[in-house]
Formats: sequence, structure tokens, C-alpha cells
Amino acid sequence: MKNILSSIFLLFILMFWSSCRDDLEFETSTGGLRFSRDTIYLDTVFSNIGSSTYNLKVYNSSNKDVVIPNISLARGQSSNYRLNVDGMAGKSFDNVELLAKDSLYIFVETTIDIQNEANNPKEFLYTDQIEFHHSSDFQKVELVTLVKDAYFIYPNKSLDPSTGNSIVETLTFDVDGDGIDDETEVQGRFLNDNELHFTNDKPYVIYGYAAVGNGKTLEIDAGSRIHFHANSGLIITKGASLWINGALSIDQVQLENEVIFEGDRLEPEFANTPGQWGTIWLFNGSTNNQINYTTIKNGGIGLLVEGNQSEDFKLNIANSQIYNSAYFGLLGRATSIKGENLVINKSGQSSFAGLVGGHYDFTHCTFANYWSDSFRQFPAVYLNNYFADEDENIITNDLNSTRFKNCIIYGNDNPELILDPKSSSSFDVKFSACLIKFDDPNNVFSDPWHDFGNTDFYENIFLNLNPNFKNPTENQLQIGEESDANGHGSIEFSTLVPYDILGKTRVDSPDLGAYQHIIFMD
Repeated sequence: MKNILSSIFLLFILMFWSSCRDDLEFETSTGGLRFSRDTIYLDTVFSNIGSSTYNLKVYNSSNKDVVIPNISLARGQSSNYRLNVDGMAGKSFDNVELLAKDSLYIFVETTIDIQNEANNPKEFLYTDQIEFHHSSDFQKVELVTLVKDAYFIYPNKSLDPSTGNSIVETLTFDVDGDGIDDETEVQGRFLNDNELHFTNDKPYVIYGYAAVGNGKTLEIDAGSRIHFHANSGLIITKGASLWINGALSIDQVQLENEVIFEGDRLEPEFANTPGQWGTIWLFNGSTNNQINYTTIKNGGIGLLVEGNQSEDFKLNIANSQIYNSAYFGLLGRATSIKGENLVINKSGQSSFAGLVGGHYDFTHCTFANYWSDSFRQFPAVYLNNYFADEDENIITNDLNSTRFKNCIIYGNDNPELILDPKSSSSFDVKFSACLIKFDDPNNVFSDPWHDFGNTDFYENIFLNLNPNFKNPTENQLQIGEESDANGHGSIEFSTLVPYDILGKTRVDSPDLGAYQHIIFMD
């Protein structure tokens, strides 16, 4: 009986093995593979900066297990593309197995040095193919990448002789205003004299913080493009200045004359991603900063402006836009800012916050906040005149002559304006001819500062009306014919800023905000 059972068991094992062996017999592929796409566009990359990883899915639609004799790049080992086929990295793969009705992933990346091109162009299309070789033919998927040359600014690196680790240069400058330079942990370096003029012939890519030293001015030409790596930005230190000389663009899509600051990830999915880089920091003691026709987007804080409250204005900013800031679009701390035709939208906290007092003057500005990535604690516009020190002591500072004229303050939360003064310092603020979103059904803000009938602080206010923005979630803050901001601007203030951000005259019948109304087209 035992022998009979053993024989039956052995027969079962042989039958099972035979069945498995038949299932794993692969035939050489003769073609007929399907692909998730016939061309992979790796979008745009800067010279010597790696791309994102893109994927291709390869399908075997047949009822047979196949082996693909070879998958490789047409340019061979010299190709600037890199492949990963089912977990294996390389540029050529032999005998790749693919089960019936199954699929496999191929991942593609590239890094290209534009200097290796014979013509050394400013930009060019780099192409290759993934080839799938069969017994008698092959199939292919195209690879296409636009490569741009750029000026690269980055801190120096050195080796620590004791550990052998790389040390990245950090900035040293007068942080606390005592006249003595302080060592910081901020990675970056000061710009050399020959780097203090950014032109528009090639983009700039900045790693770490590029700093402008005492007595120096960084001047940026119209049409310049500045890209920041993660945790990077600009610092304008004590005695230094920033002059951004953008100009009105004819093409409002390409913005050919605008100066644009953004991250260094050029793929479409990063086009509106907040927090890709740090900030443009106008440090305490920097002076005479001028910004015109500039777009600042996708930073942590778009513009951080500190100190110099007693100056006429530390920063003059006009005809500019700040979008998709992870924290604040424009953050002022005990400083002085003049803004005209300024548009700010989609900030993780406030689009504009004036903290610890200061001096601000805004005419025909649009402060919107349609942030939707997370919960935000602050309104579109927030003003206070104090801060709490490390021991929780309240330190106050005057808010002087702060004016909002012919402005829009709006967003997807409520209220979108909060005034938060401490009485131990002055709080001189007034809103004139402004459209403001503020609804307080529970009387949380039952104080004189939020009494819109109080003419000490408010005059000619349009409360909780509809600005009729074109598409605020896409940062399109133009207003339409049906806007309640249409025609409600004060001519007294419009004569100070006679043209809107697009160069359209507004003197005869001014609208509120940075834009004169337009007719929306379907």
C-alpha cells in the first residue's frame, strides 16, 4: 500500500512539473507589442541637470508568453538617456520575458551636457529611440527632450580633511545689525562683481542663496528668467539693492519682457507647485529696491522684506504678480513698501502680511487668496503692530500711514481682512474705495477696526460684493464686465496709477484692483 501511494505521489509531481514547464515556455517575440505611448516627451531640462523619471508601459496582448530578444537605445551606450527595465538599469537588455496578457514598465531619465554639442546652441532638441528587437523586425518608441543652456550660480564646496565629507560654503554677513559679520548656516555665496547684471540671453539657475553685498546692486534686465533649486533664493544684504527692470509684454502667455522667478523643475506638473524654492529676501538694511513687471511664483515666501521702516520706501514694486507661495506672497516686517498694480494670489497663509508695524502704501492692487492645498489660518491681508519675543513678552512697533486705495481684497475664505493692533503703539491705517470680503456673523471682530462704517479707517467700501475674477484658481485675476469692481475706482487715486497692469488706461473710468475689466470669451 505504501509503494502504491508513493507511486501516485511521484506521478502527481511529474504531471505538475510538466504543466508548469509548459506554462514557462517562452516564444521569441515577432512583434505586436503595444505601448502606453508612441513618443515620450521628457519636457525641458537644463544642461547638466537630471530630468524627472518618465515611464512607458509595454503590453503583450497575445495569449503566448514571449521573450523580447533585445530592448535598447538606438544611440547605444553613447545615449544620454538611461533606462530601467523591470528593475534593471542600463541601456541595452537581452532576452526580456513578458507573460501572456501581461505588461512591464520601462523608466526613462536623462542628463545632457549642452556643451558637448558641436554647435554649442542655447537650446536644442535631443532625441533617441527605445528599440524593441524581434525575430525579424523591431518596434520603437521615440524619446524627445528640449535642452536649455543656462548660467549656473552655486556655492563652493570643499573637503573636510578630518572626515572627508564635502562642506558647502555658507553665507557670512551682518545679521543682527551690530556692524559685525555673523556666520550663518545659510548655504550660498555672494555674487561677484561680474555677476551683478542678469541678462536675458540665457536663464539663470541658482543653487543655495545668491547674496548681494554691501554697496552693491543686482540689476536684472527685462525678459530674464531666474530659476531656483530647492532651498535656494536671493538675499539682498545691508547696504545692497535689487533693481528688476521688467517691461510690459505684448504676449501675455509668453511674457517675453517680464522677469520671472520660479523653480528649476520645468516639467508641466511643477508649473504651479508651491514651495519649490525659498524666498527673495530684502534683508534689514538693504535699500532702494525697485521691482517692475515681475512674476514671482512657486516659492516658500515670494518676497520677504525686513526693516528700514523710516525710509520713504524700502521697496517700490509695480506691475507685478506673486503666485503659489507655500506661506506668504509678500511678507513685510517693520518695513516700508509701496505697491502699484500688484497682484498676489494663492498663498498658504496670507497673500500680504504686514507684521510688527511698518509703513505701506498700495494703489490699484489685487490681494486675492484662493489657496486650496491645505487649511490656512490667515486672511488674504493681515496687519499687526507687534511680535512676541522668546519669553512671550509682547513688543510693539508703530504702523504708520498705511493706505489701501482702489484695491480688491478677496478670496475663498472669510474674512479676508484682519487688523490686529496693540494699543501701546500707533496703528494708522485706512482703506479707501476698496472691495473687501468680510463677513462676521458671530461678531468675533466686534471692534472699531472692523467697523466698516468707521470713516477713520474705511471710506467708500464695497463689502462682500463679487469681483467676478476670470479664473482665480488658475491665477487669472482679470475682472469681467459683471464685476462689482467695474467703474467703482476713485479718479483721485487712478490718476496716481493711470494705466493698469496690462497697459490699459484707467483714468476716465477706473475699476478697482490691478486690472481694468475685460469681456470674457468662452
